[in-house]
Amino acid sequence: MRVLPAIVLLFLFTGCKSKIDYLNTDLKSKNGYYQAVIEIPAGTNSKIEYDKVAKVFKTSLREGEERTIDFLAYPANYGFIPSTFSNPEKGGDGDALDVMVLSSTIPSGEIIEIIPIGMLKLIDAGEEDFKVIAIPADKNLRTISAENYKDFVNRYSAAKEILESWFSNYDPADETQIQCWVDEKEAEKEILRLHGEL
Repeated sequence: MRVLPAIVLLFLFTGCKSKIDYLNTDLKSKNGYYQAVIEIPAGTNSKIEYDKVAKVFKTSLREGEERTIDFLAYPANYGFIPSTFSNPEKGGDGDALDVMVLSSTIPSGEIIEIIPIGMLKLIDAGEEDFKVIAIPADKNLRTISAENYKDFVNRYSAAKEILESWFSNYDPADETQIQCWVDEKEAEKEILRLHGEL
């Protein structure tokens, strides 16, 4: 009979775990780096999104079916910068600011420290849809050694072209237009601007 109270206590402590509110996680870490919440690991074809109501990561649906990218897998880890908001009343898409983290695969739900190195400005279905391009602050997670936009363009121009091509082609149902690339300073300004929209 002593086992039953122990089982009940175990259930209460494990079953009552609070879910993390990833959208409202701090913009910066205690170390002063911007943070990224990973939704889609690099190399994945499933369109995984954070459900802000249920506070879980799940594959998004299109016409009742799980959404799978019918193109090359995600070339980098895809997610968002917490505590940002792209206001639809000001041309935004109503979501947190997107980020692509250039590194080896990072699982969904991980929060990592990042360094922005640039930003790709897109128009998707008539809405601004900017993508911050970043590297992990942890050098052990990096797959490229560029630490700013100039290095990225000069040393990894093919990677830049791959990202452009991927965003132009990964979803034939969306009309995506590439506007331009901007450097890390402009990316940081956009992060701070959208942090102020909350």
